[in-house]
Amino acid sequence: QVQLVESGGGLVQAGGSLRLSCAASGPTLSNYAVGWFRQAPGKEREFVAAITWSGLRADYADSVKGRFTISRDNAKNTVYLQMNSLKPEDTAVYYCATPAITFAYAVSVDRYKYWGQGTQVTVSS
Repeated sequence: QVQLVESGGGLVQAGGSLRLSCAASGPTLSNYAVGWFRQAPGKEREFVAAITWSGLRADYADSVKGRFTISRDNAKNTVYLQMNSLKPEDTAVYYCATPAITFAYAVSVDRYKYWGQGTQVTVSS
């Protein structure tokens, strides 16, 4: 199974930018779709963005569309989430994850099996 580690979170002012990274070990990440999810205090974990194993298709939650970009560098076994024009409501722990099987693709949190530990993103007003 793939092992995932998120990094790049931190404290940023509203309107600023951060780039999150999701690094993998074990089976090559190029065999898996990858999703980004976030969870704010008192709220359920929600879908943010996802990208296919090939990188040819990506999907975004309406709340981040036009501001966030998901990408992948399979040579580095890493997936990124570029976050621009950040808002206080983006504050959450951000997780990356993969579906249970290779080449599967989904945007729902319940379809993902393997998760990283998360990285905190805090946006101040």
